[in-house]
Parts: sequence; C-alpha cells; structure tokens
Amino acid sequence: MTRIVIVGGGTGGTVLANRLVEDLDSEVTAGEVEVTLVNDSPDHVYKPTYLYVPFGKKTVEDAVRPLADLVDRRVDLEINRVVGIDTDAKTIELQDGRDTLSYDHLVLATGAKLVPDEVPGLVEGGHHFYGPDGAEKLRDALAEFEGGHLVLSVVGVPHMCPAAPVEFTLMADEWFRQRGIRDEVEITYTYPIMRLHGLEPVSDWMEPRFAERDIHTETFFNAEEVDPEAGVIRSMEGEELDYDLLVAIPPHAGDDLIAGSGLGDDGWVAVDRHTLEAEHAEDVYAMGDAADVPTSKAGSVAHYEADVVADRIASEVRGQLPTATFDGKTVCFIEAGMDEATFVEFDYEHPPELRDESRPVHWAKLAYNETYWLTARGLL
Repeated sequence: MTRIVIVGGGTGGTVLANRLVEDLDSEVTAGEVEVTLVNDSPDHVYKPTYLYVPFGKKTVEDAVRPLADLVDRRVDLEINRVVGIDTDAKTIELQDGRDTLSYDHLVLATGAKLVPDEVPGLVEGGHHFYGPDGAEKLRDALAEFEGGHLVLSVVGVPHMCPAAPVEFTLMADEWFRQRGIRDEVEITYTYPIMRLHGLEPVSDWMEPRFAERDIHTETFFNAEEVDPEAGVIRSMEGEELDYDLLVAIPPHAGDDLIAGSGLGDDGWVAVDRHTLEAEHAEDVYAMGDAADVPTSKAGSVAHYEADVVADRIASEVRGQLPTATFDGKTVCFIEAGMDEATFVEFDYEHPPELRDESRPVHWAKLAYNETYWLTARGLL
C-alpha cells in the first residue's frame, strides 16, 4: 500500500487530491494506493471572494463550500490539525492525540496566515479584507465613511493575492464616485519598496491610472506602528500619515507546523522551484503559499503546481522517473474599478505582460469566480 498524505485543503490541496485519485484510479480502486487529505476545517474557502465583500458585491458565505462536496469520494478526508511532522519516520502527528499517520509521499499545502499583531496598533487601528471577519468589518466601516483620508497600506510582503491591494484601491475610487462623495475622499496607497508593486510591469501599469484618478502614492513606506487614537500610521523611514480609515494588508507568515519541522524558515518550505520537492527531506513536496518559490502567492500558482505534483507522484508510484516540472506560471486578474479589469501572466522565463483593462475581462473574472468550484472539483 502506497500512502499519499496531503496537508491543507485550500486550492492546491483540493485540486491535487482530486487529480491524484483520477490519475491513479486503477491503483486506488485496487487498494494499492490511498490518498488522504487532512484539513483543520470542514470548509473550503475561496479567498478572492473577500475582495468584493466590503463593496456589498458578495457575502462571506459566498466564499465557503463544504470540503466534502468538493473532494472526490475516493479521497480519505480527515478533518483534523497536523501538529507535528517526522520526516525521518515518515509520520505526521494529529492534534486530537490519535495514532500518527504514516506516509510514503507527503505534500504540504498549508498556506499562509495573517499576523497583524506583529505591527503595534494595527489590530486596533486597521481594517483588512483578507478574511471573513475583516471583510465584514471593513464593509461596515466603508458604509459609514462619508469623507476623509483613506489609506491603503501594504504592510506585509509577501502576501496572498498580490493584485488585491491594487484592485481594492481602484475599486474604492470608483465606488466613492458612484456614491457621489469622491471629492470628499482623499486616497493614499503605500508600498514598502521604491515602486508601487513588486512586479515592475504592474507598477508601470498602475502609475498613470492612479495619477489620473488622483490617488496619492507613497513608496518605500515600511509601516512600523499604528496609533489608533491619533489616527496615524508611522513608517520605519520616519514618515507619518494621518488617516480616517486605514485599510492595511497585514504581515503574513507560514504555518507554525512548517517552522517547527525543519523544512524551512518562517513557515515557508524550502523547495526546488521546478520540482517542488522539499530541499530538507525526501518524499516531501510543498505547493501553494507554503512553498518558497520565486513567484506570487496566488491561487493560480497553486493550481498549476498541483498538476505538476500530481504528475510527479503518479510517476513515482508507478516506478517511473518523474519528468513534470513547474515553470513558474502565474495568471492573475486585476480589477481596474467596478466594471473593468485586466490580467497579468508570466513565468520564470517570461516577464509579466498586461493589457489595457476592459469590461469583457472584468466579466471573465466574475465568471471564473463562479466556476471556481468546478475547478476545485477537478472538472475544469
């Protein structure tokens, strides 16, 4: 019996589990292969939905489906939290104290988590849209906001969905215009390096659009602390910004499980960027946000990586030399307001390319958001 264990039921883990039982159908049916997906929640969350919640376009419930409804019945679904990994013994320890699970192949798709408390005052003084509670609180804050200074500050990098801060800023601009209060609102966007985005072509695309919409920018602004009572965010560079409404992209960190396993620093698994194999253990892969690869922490990356890992593990199970490799492919939609969007596509060898925004691309993004659930099931 070959045991394949996947830890994490997000996009990457779910797509991978479904791909593996499909690719190894005959082996699974014969009882020669067992695929187990371990997730600490019975729910699967499509996080890009949260971007639309503050503007009343979606609800937090729209982002959630039962994981059992998305996973093939041939997958052994285990709702539990993994609290330890022994890569020498090839076992994982579960939180509820049950016997450990053994594996022959382990895939870590543990994602990223928010750690806003790393910046003093950020929890009390800032809003975000990277989770259900934050998105709903920001929705209420925006509904009550009649004017003043809105600051969108990218505090932590890397972070999930790198396009989201850009999208939120442009969507907020148009949303205020639709409400007839844009003249009463000052908008400032901050980024921690000397341009507006980590990808230079995206930054170049942003600059004229922010300028024509009177969105102020502050680059090389590394937030150090927030003073909620004074309504001030301060940077390590000694700058201060007053705000009436602060929307911050909080610092992110990897799962504590990874940091304690010896597989990588800060919760990100050190992997070969082409094979996605862990550098510090045999028969271990990492993918999605958990993998320390030189590309974006975006859902599309996890999806493309899942295809590669599924091919490689299927080859290994059959005693074949794995040949599938990940080329860094990334595709991200970018909302340019409330009814237009563009997209960016790149890989390790080809730099990002952006086209002018359009309504058809906006509708394509909305259509993908609706069909995502079929993608997670492995049907698209």
